[in-house]
This record gives sequence, structure tokens and C-alpha cells, in this order.
Amino acid sequence: MSAAPDRQTTLQIDCVIIGAGPVGLFQAFQLGLQEIPCQIVDALPHAGGQCVELYADKPIYDVPGIPVCSGRELAERLQQQLAPFKTPLHLGQQVEGLVRQDDGRWRLQTSAGLVLLARAVVIAAGVGAFVPRRVAIDGLSSFEGRQVHYHAVEPDRLKDQRVVVQGGDEAALETALQLAASGQCASVTLLHRNSKFKADPALEAALQQALADGRIALALGQPVGLQPSADGQRLAALEIAIDDEHTETLAADALLPRLGLSPKLGPIADWGLAMERKLLSVDPATLATSLDGIHAVGDICHYPGKRKLLLCGFHEATLAAFAIAAWLRPEQRQLLQYTTTSPRLHELLGVAGKSDRA
Repeated sequence: MSAAPDRQTTLQIDCVIIGAGPVGLFQAFQLGLQEIPCQIVDALPHAGGQCVELYADKPIYDVPGIPVCSGRELAERLQQQLAPFKTPLHLGQQVEGLVRQDDGRWRLQTSAGLVLLARAVVIAAGVGAFVPRRVAIDGLSSFEGRQVHYHAVEPDRLKDQRVVVQGGDEAALETALQLAASGQCASVTLLHRNSKFKADPALEAALQQALADGRIALALGQPVGLQPSADGQRLAALEIAIDDEHTETLAADALLPRLGLSPKLGPIADWGLAMERKLLSVDPATLATSLDGIHAVGDICHYPGKRKLLLCGFHEATLAAFAIAAWLRPEQRQLLQYTTTSPRLHELLGVAGKSDRA
């Protein structure tokens, strides 16, 4: 479903959705029911937004019809629901520019060089783009994506490597435990400034057991420098400050910082949209912003009575889809169709001709 665009690629599309969180994914589904082709852009390297980035394995209890599911499970279900429309996702890139063209379309450009020309735009960016807190070591950024991974990485990519996980909250502990359980790494070391952790007691108990069993090593201190390989092409070790006077060397083939995420509104604040308390002001009936052709749904929008709940975001996405259909096809009468009975929607969803469930 994801796509890695070439530099300076230009795509023309009816609608672009900024944000691949749950509301953004459901927005694409609702647009699909309206037969409006769309594409999605997200700064994270995976779909699911903050539900996956912050609550991947935590239970969610207030999604209608689903008594309980994790953030990751919800994202997977929404992608399955969206699958019939084959919506392209452009991940790992942030929309940096949004400019109206002379023909009324919007030109969006991403940090990866992708250009999208769209007749309509939906901003479903939650509280903004989630940016991992970086490790402040000179020269470390040159190893990002190769040996320094701020986002989730499959254990098989770390096979036989000496892995250092940095952090002291649940994300760091979970990452270290998962890598240790995979058995694929040569070693797993948890690096934290002290021996106090901010995690669920059960998770911390699991860590303590792994430390006692020797499956995970604990290094205390702050990284202050790095040691490259002899040819300068790879990260070989980290320099760790133990206190004000002493440093140690910690061998590392891979560094996985888990220092939390910082949501940033970023370029959205510079696009000329009316805002209130750093949120986009919208018409609650259509979710239209102050600029024609641009709508906003989910946590990033504001209107009287707004509640930041998934359920409300899904409702907003539905209203926005109908409004966008009216905006793009003003000459057509809008019909309210039901997925239960509409032959056309059955055809779009790929279920036409299938027998009803008993």
C-alpha cells in the first residue's frame, strides 16, 4: 500500500489526505465510497498515526462494534477496510508546501520531492507531524536509516548485531524486550541515564527478569560522542558519560533511540488557514476550512462542541467526504447510499454478487 516516490515526481489527483492515522485512513475509505480517488501522505514511516506510534499495544475500548483492540490492530483493520480502493500511501515524508495554482488546484510538495496537484485537500494530521526526539551527538545523523533507527525496525534487520536501545519509558523497555525475545541480535543493551524507569510495573518486572537472565544488559549514562569505524563509514561505538569526570565506550552496531515523540504543527501553520489555539477552524457541517477546497478532520480541527475522540473523527470524515463530493461535482445530485443494500457500493467494495450472511 505504501509508495516510495522518485525525486520530483508529480502526480495529479482529485484529493490528497495529509495524515495516515485512523481518521485519515477512514477519510480515504469514505472518499472511495464517493468514487473520489485520493492519495495519502504521512511523515511517519507507517500508517496508523499516534495510535500505532504511541498506543500500538495498548487497548482501545470506545470504537463502535469493537469491544477492545490495540492501536496497531485498529490501524490494520482500517487498512483492510480501505484495501478495495487501492489508495496509494506516501510514507516517511512531510508535506512542506501548499500553494494554490492559477487553475484552482492545490500544489503540495513533500520532503521527499513528491509533488501532488489536487483539486481538494483534507488535513487529518492529528496534533501535527510526530517527530522523534533526536540524540544530540555531532555526526550521528549521517548513520540514520542505516544504523540509527528512530522508528520500529524488524528484528531480522538487526541479526547478529550489537544493539543499543536508548530510553527509560515503556517504548524503550518494550523494544529491548522484543529484540531480546527474538533471539536474533548478538546482544541487546538498554542505555538510560539512571536506573529509574517510567513504565508499567509489569513491564519493568519483565525487564528486571531479562536483566537477571542476561538476555539484556543495562548501561547507565548519557551518550556524548561516537566512534566511527576505521573507514569512517559505519558507527562502531558510543561514548557514554558516566558522571562529570568519567566516560566509557559502548560497542554498537545499531542504536535505537526511544526518547519520545514531539508533535509539531510544522508548515501547516504557514498555509494561511484560519486557526484557533493552534487548531484549524472549520465549518462543523462540512469540515471546510477558511480556504476553498481544503477540509480538516480529526484532532487538528476545531469547531464549537468539538471533542477529540476517534468516534468524532470518523463522523467528521464522513461529512467531509460528502462535502468534497459536492465541491468536486456541483452539477450532480448527491445520493445517500447504504453499504448494506447499494449494488454500486457493493461493486466498489468488491463484494457484488456475494450471498448475504446467514
